[in-house]
Amino acid sequence: MHRTFLLSKIHQCVLTAANLNYIGSISVDEILLSAAGILPYEQVQVVNVSNGERLVTYAISAPAGSGEIQLNGAAARLGVPGDRLIIMTYAQLTVEELKTFSPTVVLVDEQNHLRQVHRYKDLLETLPVIDNVRA
Repeated sequence: MHRTFLLSKIHQCVLTAANLNYIGSISVDEILLSAAGILPYEQVQVVNVSNGERLVTYAISAPAGSGEIQLNGAAARLGVPGDRLIIMTYAQLTVEELKTFSPTVVLVDEQNHLRQVHRYKDLLETLPVIDNVRA
């Protein structure tokens, strides 16, 4: 059986622009996408920490080193420059795959430049034990 788990996230980045006239997606500095292992056109969930909005869209690359995080198209209505965002991807994993899996967390500075790439503790170790078996 597959279950859905956090694959990676870019944590607390700052929205730099919102472009209603662009055709969909979220533009993210290429360096941050690479650090998080997010591919261009991959589905992402975006959580706006500043206003509580959540949306699902796809990521596109912004110029490397630009610090750009831009909501595009209809999503542009869900944030304003300066808002704090969390950009996440998920994966379908089996219990067997969890034995070697750790989500990636990308931390940024105030200008959305890469500060640190962190791996969560092995996920399997954090899961509850039910009937002597890890869930």
